[in-house]
Amino acid sequence: MPPPVLPAPLHNAPQDNGPSGSDARRVLRSVALILAQHEIRSVRRWFEEFDRDILLAILLGEIALHNVGALQHGLARRGHNGNGHDEADSEDVLAEAFMRKMNPCNAYSIAAATGLPRETVRRKIARLIEMGWIVRNGNGHLYITESALAQFGALLSSSALCELLETADRLRALIEGPAA
Repeated sequence: MPPPVLPAPLHNAPQDNGPSGSDARRVLRSVALILAQHEIRSVRRWFEEFDRDILLAILLGEIALHNVGALQHGLARRGHNGNGHDEADSEDVLAEAFMRKMNPCNAYSIAAATGLPRETVRRKIARLIEMGWIVRNGNGHLYITESALAQFGALLSSSALCELLETADRLRALIEGPAA
């Protein structure tokens, strides 16, 4: 395995007046520790948010990224599916017009994306539907609901986002070192 590539400020620093190899390794260890601390806090938060079932968080994330990733990249579907209508009887579902713009996915594509067994994915999807965070239309296509977007959008825009930005600032300060 090749050694990790140092961040540009560490990699490009002249050896005589920049960080030595041991200083660079110390900084990288500190960066790794800060990232690990941040990730563990995030995983704990998601673990609790999803009734202590982390697979639910992973599956909802995959479905949401698949759905809204098309919107972010301008690849939203045009038109409609199958018979022209997305069937849904929950009042908590994204508006049909918005769903048509989303990229649909199904249990098979989510199983392939996650590497999880299809039966596990089907069982967890049923739980996410019970929780009101995804909906399955008549074609078996899966969509994230408005309530899930509101719930996790609020979570991400609250303390989690502040924590992420603070972590990024700490890492940047570590990598760039003291100002000259």
